[in-house]
Amino acid sequence: MTVTLAKDYEPLTEATAVTLAKELNFFKEGSLLACREIGDGNLNLVFHITDENNTGIIVKQALPYAKVVGESWPLTLHRATIEGNYLKNAATFVPNLVPKVYYTNETLAITIMEDLSHLEIVRHGFISGKAFPLVSSHIGEYLAKTLFYTSDFGMNQQEKKKLQQLFSNPELCKITEDLVFTDPFFDSETNDYEPELLNSVEDIWSNDKLKLEVAKLKQSFLTSGEALLHGDLHTGSIFASEIDTKVIDPEFAFFGPIGFDIGQFFANILLQAITRDEDSRGDITRHIHHVWESFSQVFRSLWDKESVEKFTTTPHYFEHVLEKIFKDAIGFAGCEIIRRTIGLAHVADLDSIQPDAKRINIKKQALSLGKALIIDRELISSTSALEELINMKELKES
Repeated sequence: MTVTLAKDYEPLTEATAVTLAKELNFFKEGSLLACREIGDGNLNLVFHITDENNTGIIVKQALPYAKVVGESWPLTLHRATIEGNYLKNAATFVPNLVPKVYYTNETLAITIMEDLSHLEIVRHGFISGKAFPLVSSHIGEYLAKTLFYTSDFGMNQQEKKKLQQLFSNPELCKITEDLVFTDPFFDSETNDYEPELLNSVEDIWSNDKLKLEVAKLKQSFLTSGEALLHGDLHTGSIFASEIDTKVIDPEFAFFGPIGFDIGQFFANILLQAITRDEDSRGDITRHIHHVWESFSQVFRSLWDKESVEKFTTTPHYFEHVLEKIFKDAIGFAGCEIIRRTIGLAHVADLDSIQPDAKRINIKKQALSLGKALIIDRELISSTSALEELINMKELKES
């Protein structure tokens, strides 16, 4: 079949997505194909195409603007190339934890990848009460390997510098710089919160101690190119089942501080945890312990066996590095919790809570938790201490 792909970018529809799949010979000629748009994010179109045997593919296309705002917020299409390159790179370290990439097209901003419809988005599963017993151990392995092998510990420093050029991602980094590290801490137009939260929000805006610590964290995000990050590792970017886990949507990928990806995962587990009563909260908080335990063990094994940095044999150096990663992760988690509560992009874990009074109370708890993580991160030395913080009397009464 002759391939007649469009030469210029234009957004796909269900019909043109099917045409594309046919032209690229992803299905047998004459197959009856069904297509539905499944994207619920803010930045992309996502189509699920299947044949009569239920064999499928996912077609993802970047939009030139943010859907949550509209065409007044333009975005680079290059992020689709960033995403495809990240997934291909990650597949060399954790092939079982990322979807297979079948095709990319930079002009059309398209990535075609493995069908993951047999799995469930972890955020949705958690909200409905599912456990995903292995997800945190898998994510710990994913974090350890993707971060170690792209750091100065796991790859030649000169090769790392070349890879950094490939993942220069200024436009999407700007989104994080604004929406995670800046706007929620000031009276910004992008903020979105219920009127009942105004007093709590104004407390954040006027808290100079808090803002100083956020400024330090933002500076680290801006300047510390420790490893190649996913850049947006929340529970909505993870598909899972009882036995499988796949990480998706790495279009925010760039070289940044190792603790950032870990902190994003911590934060989204904590956001779900505070929606639970104390009897069932442990089912969620155990994921905090498991992800850190898995990350620490795998990172240590790689450090001992595969490090290219001579100083890794220096006594106590590993402990120093691991402690810094953990403290950074705690602080980044606090920023993520606050921005998901009062910033532009919320999470269903909180927004779906009914009745309104209960939702407002839990959001106040989220803001108090976020502040404590940022201000007291140097005092939080373990995941057990992190879990205890959720149950503090002062937090409940915030």
